[in-house]
Amino acid sequence: LTASPMSDEPDPKRPRGSEATIIDGKAVAATIRTEVKALVDELQRDHSVTPGLAVVLVGQRTDSATYVRMKKRAAAECGFHSVDLDFEADVTQEKLEAAIDGLNADDKVHGILVQLPLPKHIDEAAILARIAVAKDVDGFSAANIGNLCLRGGQPPLAVPCTPAGCVELLQRSGVAVSGKEVVVLGRSNIVGMPVAHLLQSMDATVTVCHSRTADLAAHCRRADIVVAAIGKAEMVPGDWI
Repeated sequence: LTASPMSDEPDPKRPRGSEATIIDGKAVAATIRTEVKALVDELQRDHSVTPGLAVVLVGQRTDSATYVRMKKRAAAECGFHSVDLDFEADVTQEKLEAAIDGLNADDKVHGILVQLPLPKHIDEAAILARIAVAKDVDGFSAANIGNLCLRGGQPPLAVPCTPAGCVELLQRSGVAVSGKEVVVLGRSNIVGMPVAHLLQSMDATVTVCHSRTADLAAHCRRADIVVAAIGKAEMVPGDWI
């Protein structure tokens, strides 16, 4: 979809002669789910294997419940075997760790996804470290992140999903990344840090900005690509681009 001006009057915030092309993320996602479903059918036909995904949800956060519901819907559409573990917000560290151990031992589960954030009394890092590396579908383990960051090493078994999605949108939209100036807003372990390393691996020149960066607007204006991963809606106004 191409966004056209509503008026013949020039927009002072838009460079002369430019236009915005909106990437249709829903369409891209639907295509990917169709491709994954075909691969699942192939695994079942040729190897009698059904990919198994376990999702662990703790507490009643509305946003977390929404994300989990979307993930479960996509898994069902692709033909996955699903395991759902829901816990109250006051679950103990020991009980949660025991649940992870059980999933690690379950041969029908190939990937374990713990919905973040976890309640404050839970040691989140310890829970993520408890997941077997081979089942770390979120790609958050030290081994997977380390392999993601190393040049010339082993590829990670999994890549964090939001950074992978950002790259997938760029690639499927025909956006050249090599040689481009990229600004990443945010340095979280979940999005900012891994997406910066992914884009570097694609030969982009990457600047990571954060809450202590001076003059965010100037960094964004010089960028060819901006990835906003700062956790605040409408953080980047139109005149920064």
